Amino acid sequence: MSDETGLKTVDTSAPMGPTRNFDGSWRNSKWLASLELLLAALLFIASAFHHLPLGRGPWLLALGWGSLYFRKIGWRVIGLKWYRSWTTTVILGLCCGVVLELFELFVSQPILVRIIGKKADLSQFSDLTGNLKVTALYILIVWIVAAFGEEMIYRGYLMNRVADLLNRTRKAWILSLIVVHIVFGLAHSYQGLTGVIDEGVMGALLAVIYLRTGRNLAVPIVAHGVQDSIDLILIFTGRYPGM
Repeated sequence: MSDETGLKTVDTSAPMGPTRNFDGSWRNSKWLASLELLLAALLFIASAFHHLPLGRGPWLLALGWGSLYFRKIGWRVIGLKWYRSWTTTVILGLCCGVVLELFELFVSQPILVRIIGKKADLSQFSDLTGNLKVTALYILIVWIVAAFGEEMIYRGYLMNRVADLLNRTRKAWILSLIVVHIVFGLAHSYQGLTGVIDEGVMGALLAVIYLRTGRNLAVPIVAHGVQDSIDLILIFTGRYPGM
């Protein structure tokens, strides 16, 4: 099915269970999925000890891209396409991004601060306050690195490969959501314990959007970009809580 732009649209009625059949048993091999996840784990470890040039992001994206290429499937199969149409994708992504931001600012962060006693450490963004040029540059970076890159890596690649290990059943997707977003939270360790938990929760909510839209990546990409952009604008204006 295609919309007026010619891009393939997603079937929202698709079940959460197995949907793909590939020729060649090696492409469906759980050993291959296990090897890829082991390589991903090694990349995280190398990054944690600062032994990985450019950080883990580009290497994880390359691993995911290589996996899809050699298994002869593409990013479209795991959700890189419009959700119904480009207008629906943008509007839904915008609404989801705003709702996620409101939830973070007024629900998740205040609860975590009350429990843990500390706010997320966002000191590395302090230079943005009142600096329009730096803020604009950061907004561009978060759309490329965080919105596009992280959604492709965590929701698109890692969640699918973890689910592949358990035959892509409903339970497999639930386990994948939990495991991948513990890792996603830990990837934000520079924000301290509050930031790790909060980012893990936000990532899990983006994963719910991914699954609820029939495993569509475009909507969480837009939502992620919108949410991070609002954060940066609030920091720029000096109105981000705790900054």
